[in-house]
Amino acid sequence: MDLSTSTVLVTGANRGLGRALAAELLSRGATVYAGARNPDQVDLPGAKPIALDITDPASVAAAAKATGDVTVLINNAGSSTGADLLEGDLDNIRLEMDTHYFGTLSVVRGFAPQIAANGGGAILNILSVLSWFAIPDVGAYCAAKSAEWSLTNALRLQLADQGIRVAGLHVGYMDTDMTRGLATPKANPVEIARIAADGIAADAYEIVADDTSRQALAGLGGGVAALYPQLAGIQTAS
Repeated sequence: MDLSTSTVLVTGANRGLGRALAAELLSRGATVYAGARNPDQVDLPGAKPIALDITDPASVAAAAKATGDVTVLINNAGSSTGADLLEGDLDNIRLEMDTHYFGTLSVVRGFAPQIAANGGGAILNILSVLSWFAIPDVGAYCAAKSAEWSLTNALRLQLADQGIRVAGLHVGYMDTDMTRGLATPKANPVEIARIAADGIAADAYEIVADDTSRQALAGLGGGVAALYPQLAGIQTAS
Protein backbone atom coordinates (compact mmCIF):
# COMPACT_ATOMS: atom_id res chain seq x y z
CA MET A 1 0.00 0.00 0.00
CA ASP A 2 1.04 3.60 -0.52
CA LEU A 3 1.85 5.04 2.88
CA SER A 4 2.24 8.54 1.46
CA THR A 5 -1.51 8.69 0.87
CA SER A 6 -2.47 6.94 4.11
CA THR A 7 -3.85 8.31 7.34
CA VAL A 8 -2.43 6.36 10.26
CA LEU A 9 -3.39 6.12 13.92
CA VAL A 10 -0.56 4.93 16.18
CA THR A 11 -1.48 4.08 19.77
CA GLY A 12 1.03 4.69 22.52
CA ALA A 13 2.79 7.19 20.27
CA ASN A 14 4.22 9.46 22.94
CA ARG A 15 7.44 7.44 23.46
CA GLY A 16 9.45 4.36 22.56
CA LEU A 17 8.49 2.34 19.51
CA GLY A 18 5.21 4.21 19.12
CA ARG A 19 7.00 7.53 18.71
CA ALA A 20 9.50 5.95 16.32
CA LEU A 21 6.65 4.50 14.25
CA ALA A 22 4.89 7.85 14.06
CA ALA A 23 8.12 9.57 13.01
CA GLU A 24 8.87 6.95 10.35
CA LEU A 25 5.39 7.22 8.87
CA LEU A 26 5.54 11.01 8.83
CA SER A 27 8.84 10.79 6.96
CA ARG A 28 7.05 8.71 4.29
CA GLY A 29 4.36 11.34 3.79
CA ALA A 30 1.57 9.77 5.85
CA THR A 31 -0.88 11.77 7.92
CA VAL A 32 -0.38 10.55 11.49
CA TYR A 33 -2.62 10.66 14.55
CA ALA A 34 -0.45 10.11 17.63
CA GLY A 35 -2.61 8.45 20.26
CA ALA A 36 -1.68 8.75 23.94
CA ARG A 37 -3.48 8.79 27.25
CA ASN A 38 -2.03 12.27 27.73
CA PRO A 39 -1.77 13.88 24.28
CA ASP A 40 0.24 16.76 25.79
CA GLN A 41 3.15 14.30 25.99
CA VAL A 42 3.29 13.97 22.20
CA ASP A 43 6.22 16.12 21.06
CA LEU A 44 6.53 14.99 17.45
CA PRO A 45 6.31 17.81 14.89
CA GLY A 46 3.74 17.09 12.21
CA ALA A 47 1.81 14.50 14.20
CA LYS A 48 -1.76 15.13 15.31
CA PRO A 49 -2.01 14.32 19.04
CA ILE A 50 -5.21 12.60 20.10
CA ALA A 51 -6.35 11.43 23.52
CA LEU A 52 -6.64 7.65 23.60
CA ASP A 53 -6.66 5.21 26.52
CA ILE A 54 -7.10 1.82 24.90
CA THR A 55 -8.42 0.28 28.14
CA ASP A 56 -11.30 2.80 28.26
CA PRO A 57 -14.08 2.08 25.74
CA ALA A 58 -15.38 5.65 26.03
CA SER A 59 -11.94 7.00 25.13
CA VAL A 60 -11.71 4.68 22.12
CA ALA A 61 -15.18 5.73 20.93
CA ALA A 62 -14.29 9.41 21.33
CA ALA A 63 -11.07 8.97 19.32
CA ALA A 64 -12.93 7.19 16.54
CA LYS A 65 -15.53 9.99 16.46
CA ALA A 66 -12.81 12.66 16.39
CA THR A 67 -11.08 11.21 13.32
CA GLY A 68 -13.00 9.66 10.42
CA ASP A 69 -10.20 9.43 7.85
CA VAL A 70 -8.04 6.62 9.29
CA THR A 71 -6.92 3.95 6.80
CA VAL A 72 -4.11 2.35 8.83
CA LEU A 73 -4.24 1.44 12.52
CA ILE A 74 -1.13 0.47 14.48
CA ASN A 75 -1.88 -1.09 17.86
CA ASN A 76 1.33 -0.35 19.74
CA ALA A 77 0.21 0.71 23.24
CA GLY A 78 1.22 -1.81 25.86
CA SER A 79 2.03 -2.53 29.47
CA SER A 80 4.64 -4.59 31.30
CA THR A 81 3.94 -5.25 34.95
CA GLY A 82 6.56 -7.98 35.40
CA ALA A 83 3.96 -10.28 36.95
CA ASP A 84 4.40 -14.04 36.94
CA LEU A 85 1.35 -16.27 36.75
CA LEU A 86 1.62 -18.15 40.05
CA GLU A 87 2.60 -15.41 42.49
CA GLY A 88 1.97 -12.17 40.61
CA ASP A 89 -0.73 -9.76 41.71
CA LEU A 90 -3.95 -10.70 39.93
CA ASP A 91 -4.69 -7.04 39.23
CA ASN A 92 -1.40 -6.82 37.32
CA ILE A 93 -2.20 -9.98 35.39
CA ARG A 94 -5.62 -8.56 34.50
CA LEU A 95 -3.97 -5.30 33.43
CA GLU A 96 -1.80 -7.18 30.93
CA MET A 97 -4.86 -8.85 29.40
CA ASP A 98 -6.92 -5.66 29.53
CA THR A 99 -4.18 -3.81 27.66
CA HIS A 100 -2.79 -6.25 25.11
CA TYR A 101 -5.90 -8.33 24.41
CA PHE A 102 -9.07 -6.45 25.31
CA GLY A 103 -7.53 -3.03 24.66
CA THR A 104 -6.29 -4.03 21.21
CA LEU A 105 -9.64 -5.61 20.42
CA SER A 106 -11.49 -2.49 21.57
CA VAL A 107 -9.45 -0.26 19.27
CA VAL A 108 -9.92 -2.62 16.32
CA ARG A 109 -13.68 -2.72 16.89
CA GLY A 110 -13.70 1.07 17.11
CA PHE A 111 -11.67 1.76 13.97
CA ALA A 112 -12.23 -1.17 11.60
CA PRO A 113 -15.60 0.23 10.40
CA GLN A 114 -13.87 3.55 9.68
CA ILE A 115 -11.06 1.89 7.73
CA ALA A 116 -13.57 -0.17 5.72
CA ALA A 117 -15.68 2.92 4.99
CA ASN A 118 -12.55 4.65 3.66
CA GLY A 119 -12.00 1.90 1.10
CA GLY A 120 -9.96 -0.51 3.21
CA GLY A 121 -6.42 -0.42 4.50
CA ALA A 122 -4.36 -2.14 7.15
CA ILE A 123 -4.09 -2.92 10.84
CA LEU A 124 -0.74 -3.75 12.42
CA ASN A 125 -0.62 -5.26 15.89
CA ILE A 126 2.74 -4.90 17.62
CA LEU A 127 3.27 -8.34 19.14
CA SER A 128 6.46 -9.85 20.58
CA VAL A 129 8.71 -12.85 20.37
CA LEU A 130 7.00 -13.65 23.67
CA SER A 131 3.82 -14.30 21.70
CA TRP A 132 5.59 -17.54 20.71
CA PHE A 133 7.92 -18.21 23.61
CA ALA A 134 7.23 -17.90 27.35
CA ILE A 135 9.49 -16.66 30.13
CA PRO A 136 8.02 -17.59 33.55
CA ASP A 137 9.17 -14.40 35.30
CA VAL A 138 6.94 -12.34 32.99
CA GLY A 139 4.30 -14.98 32.37
CA ALA A 140 1.41 -12.52 32.46
CA TYR A 141 2.91 -10.47 29.62
CA CYS A 142 3.65 -13.63 27.62
CA ALA A 143 0.10 -14.92 28.04
CA ALA A 144 -1.40 -11.58 27.04
CA LYS A 145 0.82 -11.30 23.95
CA SER A 146 0.01 -14.87 22.96
CA ALA A 147 -3.68 -14.03 23.24
CA GLU A 148 -3.10 -10.95 21.09
CA TRP A 149 -1.40 -13.12 18.47
CA SER A 150 -4.46 -15.40 18.35
CA LEU A 151 -6.67 -12.31 18.11
CA THR A 152 -4.55 -11.11 15.18
CA ASN A 153 -4.97 -14.41 13.35
CA ALA A 154 -8.74 -14.41 13.82
CA LEU A 155 -9.17 -10.77 12.80
CA ARG A 156 -7.07 -11.10 9.66
CA LEU A 157 -9.50 -13.78 8.47
CA GLN A 158 -12.61 -11.90 9.53
CA LEU A 159 -11.60 -8.52 8.08
CA ALA A 160 -10.05 -9.69 4.81
CA ASP A 161 -13.29 -9.43 2.86
CA GLN A 162 -13.66 -5.82 4.05
CA GLY A 163 -10.40 -4.87 2.37
CA ILE A 164 -8.49 -4.69 5.65
CA ARG A 165 -5.18 -6.54 5.89
CA VAL A 166 -4.32 -7.42 9.51
CA ALA A 167 -0.64 -7.95 10.23
CA GLY A 168 1.42 -8.81 13.28
CA LEU A 169 4.94 -7.64 14.08
CA HIS A 170 7.12 -9.91 16.23
CA VAL A 171 10.18 -8.44 17.90
CA GLY A 172 12.40 -9.18 20.90
CA TYR A 173 13.87 -6.67 23.32
CA MET A 174 14.02 -3.05 22.17
CA ASP A 175 15.86 -0.13 23.71
CA THR A 176 12.84 1.55 25.30
CA ASP A 177 11.70 2.59 28.78
CA MET A 178 10.05 -0.82 29.20
CA THR A 179 13.42 -2.63 29.03
CA ARG A 180 15.57 0.02 30.69
CA GLY A 181 16.60 -2.26 33.57
CA LEU A 182 17.53 -5.27 31.42
CA ALA A 183 21.19 -5.95 30.64
CA THR A 184 20.62 -7.70 27.33
CA PRO A 185 21.12 -6.85 23.65
CA LYS A 186 18.31 -4.61 22.41
CA ALA A 187 17.12 -3.54 18.99
CA ASN A 188 16.94 0.12 18.03
CA PRO A 189 13.22 1.11 17.89
CA VAL A 190 13.98 3.42 14.96
CA GLU A 191 15.15 0.42 12.92
CA ILE A 192 12.16 -1.69 14.02
CA ALA A 193 9.85 1.15 12.97
CA ARG A 194 11.44 1.15 9.51
CA ILE A 195 10.96 -2.62 9.23
CA ALA A 196 7.34 -2.27 10.34
CA ALA A 197 6.62 0.45 7.80
CA ASP A 198 8.27 -1.59 5.05
CA GLY A 199 6.04 -4.53 6.00
CA ILE A 200 2.86 -2.47 5.84
CA ALA A 201 3.89 -1.02 2.48
CA ALA A 202 4.56 -4.55 1.17
CA ASP A 203 1.14 -5.79 2.35
CA ALA A 204 2.78 -8.40 4.60
CA TYR A 205 0.68 -10.43 7.00
CA GLU A 206 3.56 -11.27 9.31
CA ILE A 207 6.60 -9.11 10.05
CA VAL A 208 9.40 -10.89 11.90
CA ALA A 209 11.72 -8.08 12.84
CA ASP A 210 14.81 -9.63 14.41
CA ASP A 211 16.88 -12.80 14.77
CA THR A 212 15.40 -13.62 18.18
CA SER A 213 11.91 -13.73 16.69
CA ARG A 214 13.07 -15.69 13.65
CA GLN A 215 14.61 -18.33 15.94
CA ALA A 216 11.42 -18.61 17.99
CA LEU A 217 9.33 -18.94 14.84
CA ALA A 218 11.58 -21.74 13.62
CA GLY A 219 11.20 -23.49 16.96
CA LEU A 220 7.40 -23.56 16.83
CA GLY A 221 7.45 -26.52 14.45
CA GLY A 222 9.59 -28.50 16.90
CA GLY A 223 7.11 -28.23 19.73
CA VAL A 224 7.97 -28.16 23.43
CA ALA A 225 11.30 -29.93 22.99
CA ALA A 226 12.54 -27.26 20.58
CA LEU A 227 11.27 -24.26 22.51
CA TYR A 228 12.06 -25.47 26.04
CA PRO A 229 14.96 -27.95 25.91
CA GLN A 230 15.43 -27.56 29.67
CA LEU A 231 12.28 -29.66 30.15
CA ALA A 232 13.77 -32.67 28.38
CA GLY A 233 15.45 -33.99 31.50
CA ILE A 234 12.52 -33.46 33.83
CA GLN A 235 10.44 -36.56 34.49
CA THR A 236 6.94 -36.44 35.93
CA ALA A 237 5.18 -39.06 38.00
CA SER A 238 2.90 -41.36 36.06
